[in-house]
Amino acid sequence: MMIRRDMPKTVVELSDHANRVVNVVKAREGLRRKSAAIERIVEEYEEKILDPHLRPEFVADLQRIRKGRFRKVRSMDEILGDAR
Repeated sequence: MMIRRDMPKTVVELSDHANRVVNVVKAREGLRRKSAAIERIVEEYEEKILDPHLRPEFVADLQRIRKGRFRKVRSMDEILGDAR
């Protein structure tokens, strides 16, 4: 994971417990900075907690589907024909 210099900077106040958790993640993942550990925690949160509709992969799939070929039909009979 690379941290670019043009990224926003934020001052964060953490409880002692939260600070320890960040340090554990930093050590376990072999990261150099606490900011990288916080980013890793955020990535994990995003994967497990956030609504799938907010994920970039979902948006990309929607855009791909919208570009597909479609035809308009007035009823299911046009699609099913004599299959009913």
